Amino acid sequence: MLVLKPLSSEAIPGALAKAERYRLLNEPAEAESICLDILEVQPDNQQALVMLLLALTDQFDEDVSTKEATDVLPRLKDQYERAYYAGIICERRAKALRHRGGPASGLIAYDWFRKAMSWYEEAEQLRPPGNDDTLLRWNACARFLLRHPQLEPQPEEQAEPLLLE
Repeated sequence: MLVLKPLSSEAIPGALAKAERYRLLNEPAEAESICLDILEVQPDNQQALVMLLLALTDQFDEDVSTKEATDVLPRLKDQYERAYYAGIICERRAKALRHRGGPASGLIAYDWFRKAMSWYEEAEQLRPPGNDDTLLRWNACARFLLRHPQLEPQPEEQAEPLLLE
């Protein structure tokens, strides 16, 4: 049986820098592993939690579940960050679905984009002064949908009236 080796508290700043570097090198699984190591030592490390969430969303194309990323959200202490990163999760899931393709992927991706935009609107109400990140993300989603008109909402089902004889 393998037992993981714990990090020292002093190594955490360097480990966070390495996790960020791995994300930038498009190696999110390595970043995820580092974040998990950090969180074993400091379970409430907010920077590691955000990095973990982003590393998980980086892996949506590789069948990492949305649930893994959303499970991190309640551990974020700030209400604004919970709403903002919920939007990030939805936006990245939408892009992964569109990239993967398949039956109804455009309809499902559209719904994920709209969920993201809704989260960004919630975060907008909570944002600190001078922080327009939610507006930037909302606009990016809107532009993506405008550039890809094939992504559209699911048609509403209309019930046919009953014919009485």
